[in-house]
Amino acid sequence: MRALPTCPPLSLLHHRPKSVLARAAIALTASVSAVAWPCHSSAQDLQTLYEAAHSYDAIYRAALAQAESEQFRAAQAAALLRPSVGVTASGVVERTDQPGRSATETNSLGASLSGRMPLFNRANGVSVQQARRSLVGAQVELEAAEQDLIVRVAQAYFDVLAAQDGLNTVRSSKRFIDEQLASARRGFEVGTATITDTREAQARFDLAAAQEIAAENDLLAKRIALNQLVGRSDVQPNPLKMLVVMPTVVPANPEEWVTLADRDHPSIRRARVGLEVAELEVDRARAAKLPTVDATASLGPAYARGSGVPRTGTTTIANLGVHLNWPLYSGGATQNRIKEALALTERSRNEVEAARRGVAQATRVAYFGVQSGAAQVRALEVAESSTQLALAATQLGYSVGVRVNLDVLNAQTQLVQTKRDLARARYDFIVGGLRLRQASGQLTPADLSVVNALLEP
Repeated sequence: MRALPTCPPLSLLHHRPKSVLARAAIALTASVSAVAWPCHSSAQDLQTLYEAAHSYDAIYRAALAQAESEQFRAAQAAALLRPSVGVTASGVVERTDQPGRSATETNSLGASLSGRMPLFNRANGVSVQQARRSLVGAQVELEAAEQDLIVRVAQAYFDVLAAQDGLNTVRSSKRFIDEQLASARRGFEVGTATITDTREAQARFDLAAAQEIAAENDLLAKRIALNQLVGRSDVQPNPLKMLVVMPTVVPANPEEWVTLADRDHPSIRRARVGLEVAELEVDRARAAKLPTVDATASLGPAYARGSGVPRTGTTTIANLGVHLNWPLYSGGATQNRIKEALALTERSRNEVEAARRGVAQATRVAYFGVQSGAAQVRALEVAESSTQLALAATQLGYSVGVRVNLDVLNAQTQLVQTKRDLARARYDFIVGGLRLRQASGQLTPADLSVVNALLEP
């Protein structure tokens, strides 16, 4: 066996993405083309396909649009603390008829520039704080969508590789069985083998042909899924290197991963933002009992003429004032609104705790799943070597007449199954490492460079 380089460990990256919205704004433009069976396509690594999916995947693009909308919502809330200015204009024709007097008529035109500046409004101040926290929550949502996209692309990528391996092993097994079938037929013709050997080999060959059809269809379905995800056609993933030593997981303690998850996982951070918004909602409900103070001003000309006007002409009107509004009694609505907000805050507090517990459980399960996957890979590597030796020994025994054709076919089937299981275990281990980082909230696009190091160039 040739010596192969040891891949880098799946080590922990301690930095967080600086700005998910900023990264998303640099997304590449992907063209949409028909999904077809790949024929002459160039191989592509995981990083390249992720960049394509980043600018094409509808689920991620929807999360990006939602995060961008929250920026504008926060700007709308900030406007509550700023002055507002408007222009009004009017034209009125008024006729007055009084008994015993002649009718009077008045024509008037007017326009004014008015403005209002809030001087004290506690509810508006709290609304601005809530909008800012909601913007943070939207960025967390986008970060979670990005992590989900990374895992979905990696899963689809390695699903294609697994389907390719499955098809290759079935075809290899079919060729081997075909050779055994030909050997059994020759032996039967010369009288050194029974018809049973021929029929057993024929049955295995027919089964392999059916398995080949199923494997081809499975590969086609996996390719369609990957093509759809990245918005390209004829995608050909780079194959995985034949690893001698599987990468290690750092840190090697599940509780350290749980600690990281409690600090960084998007679900927990989103729940904490929800709690902060709920607590601010209590302040906003209590602010309904406080007065509001606004400064107002207006300036504008007014023109009037007619028999009902003492003097025809234009009058300039200007005013500057302060308006106070202090609600004294609202029928109990304010008090009940405060109680409702307090109850909702308690709900949000429990949602934070539920998120922490759920993430901790998922992180531990993901960690032990990765550890189990690594052990399974090591065991299957040993099993592959053992089944190869077993097949060679069985073939030798068949050639000297101490083993029958069925023994050879069984040994070959076991080897094929072991090779397929080993390839699948390797892919599952790599994706499991990404899922562990996702479960702890540590997954970033930079982690794909570690996975790319495991692929053939």
